[in-house]
Amino acid sequence: MENFLYQLPNVPNKIVPRGNTDVDNEVIFEYGAIPSLCENSLPHWDLAKKFNLIDFEIGVKVTGAGFPIYIGKGARLQRALISFFLDQAVKGGYEEVIPPLMVNEASGYGTGQLPDKEGQMYHMQIDDLYMIPTAEVPITNMYRDVILKESDFPIKHVAFTPCFRREAGSYGKDVRGLNRLHQFDKVEIVQIQHPEKSYETLDVMVEHVKGLLEKLGLPYRVLKLCGGDLGFTAALTFDMEVYSAAQEKWLEVSSVSNFESFQANRLKCRYKNGNAKTRLAHTLNGSALALPRILAALLENNQINEGIKIPEVLIPYTGFDLIN
Repeated sequence: MENFLYQLPNVPNKIVPRGNTDVDNEVIFEYGAIPSLCENSLPHWDLAKKFNLIDFEIGVKVTGAGFPIYIGKGARLQRALISFFLDQAVKGGYEEVIPPLMVNEASGYGTGQLPDKEGQMYHMQIDDLYMIPTAEVPITNMYRDVILKESDFPIKHVAFTPCFRREAGSYGKDVRGLNRLHQFDKVEIVQIQHPEKSYETLDVMVEHVKGLLEKLGLPYRVLKLCGGDLGFTAALTFDMEVYSAAQEKWLEVSSVSNFESFQANRLKCRYKNGNAKTRLAHTLNGSALALPRILAALLENNQINEGIKIPEVLIPYTGFDLIN
């Protein structure tokens, strides 16, 4: 098993701004070692049942498919990951917030979920409120109809929230276990930034996510999304994928995006420059990180004959170093 840490050839060190029209997503960075698993290794849904970590069947009974129930050490590991991600973000200068889990239509419009993705959002029709698909929505909308000063930049927030997505049309083996859920936990980082510094900030945010994955000991790769896979709100997006050894596939765990002024224009999020002229700010966000597939990869990649090893950085949070 050979460790590797390398920049792929012919890729600039700095992230390239908007304008790429490639038809294929481009792998620009890879890190880590693909683990060799012990005999009789299992995918995470079987590990969850074997060690009583997650009960998918009771989740179906209580709510429906895509709403798992975490139990015992599974719940503690989930909470450990959330605390670790939050602490790392706070160390990186992000201010923690706890936002609402429902937003109004204006908030959904401001960040671009409405009217584009209303079919994927849970809508509380009587009160006309939407369950959030990500903490990006309420956090960024904190700055709707706000005029900032240049000295306010950068504005950096982090939040842990459950996220809710209907995932209409999803079915098959790729949605088994934790691979695709209707309710899942995520830690989100958001920045409101001066337009001249937004791409530098995007680079820094990507490095933050890479650092989390390296501390967890997970092999990962970074993809620059082509124009066809970008959401209509984003100018440039980088996806991070971790390798799941038991499933023998890459799993997306983070997207980090620069929206330039698209969201700010909808939100009327502006600032006054040195000449007292009003300009639109730039908005950025990223998953740091989404929990389900991180947990799946940790369970699968760290299984040994004695059980499942806990990454060293999580032991202070879990209080145990082995699941057995």
